[in-house]
Amino acid sequence: MTDALLTALTALADDPARRPLLVALDFDGTLAPLQDDPSASRILPAGVEVLARLAGTPGVALALVSGRAMHDLHVLAQVPAGTFLIGSHGAERARVTTFGLDRDVVQLTDEQADRLASLGAEAARIARGRDGVWVETKPTAVVVHTRLAEASVAEPAEQEAIALGERLGSGVLHGKDVVEISVLRASKGEALTALRDELGAPVVLYAGDDVTDEHAFDALLDADLTVKVGHGTTAARYRVDDPDALVAALATLADQL
Repeated sequence: MTDALLTALTALADDPARRPLLVALDFDGTLAPLQDDPSASRILPAGVEVLARLAGTPGVALALVSGRAMHDLHVLAQVPAGTFLIGSHGAERARVTTFGLDRDVVQLTDEQADRLASLGAEAARIARGRDGVWVETKPTAVVVHTRLAEASVAEPAEQEAIALGERLGSGVLHGKDVVEISVLRASKGEALTALRDELGAPVVLYAGDDVTDEHAFDALLDADLTVKVGHGTTAARYRVDDPDALVAALATLADQL
């Protein structure tokens, strides 16, 4: 952790006027190391502990903001009751309770449902015969995954998926080894802004590792703390090397609070 980030976290913890504080975090590559098989992703054990500490701190609200479908995010996240979950890049939202999920129901129009079915069929055609390319269907989107494919296979598959999205989708997100085509317009930035307004949070701490997290970084304010996990160009003000370093930074914040 850099001295600049440590100073920012200390100042944030020391200022009661910056409450309620919304701590919002991406999942894959941020709290959980990236895996070739997404179903194998698990939050770092130290991350489970620190999220529970933050969620139990008065004046702190916790949220995970992920591209994952809500069901998968809930199964894998291991977060305490009260945590807000934002899935599918903002198209799905729920709050964790002791009895399960209190979900905001997503309703598609007949036209959107038909378009989603068409996207699924054409995405399957893109993946067919290409080793390492596979398709995931979400409640509002179709995702073409290329993480397991050779670059010579992945690149044309992603370009075809982007072209498909421009023809049939309402929104196209091109992240690390994925192209997500949604029938609803949504972004992490819009979802995060809506949640902060609902909570009346003067400050948001947001951390993420992917291209899609840049939408969240861009939507936040100068007073907010934005943290890029890993390498690459970013709009975030601070950077840490990997999920272990982010969890350590969150533990420092919890200690200071």
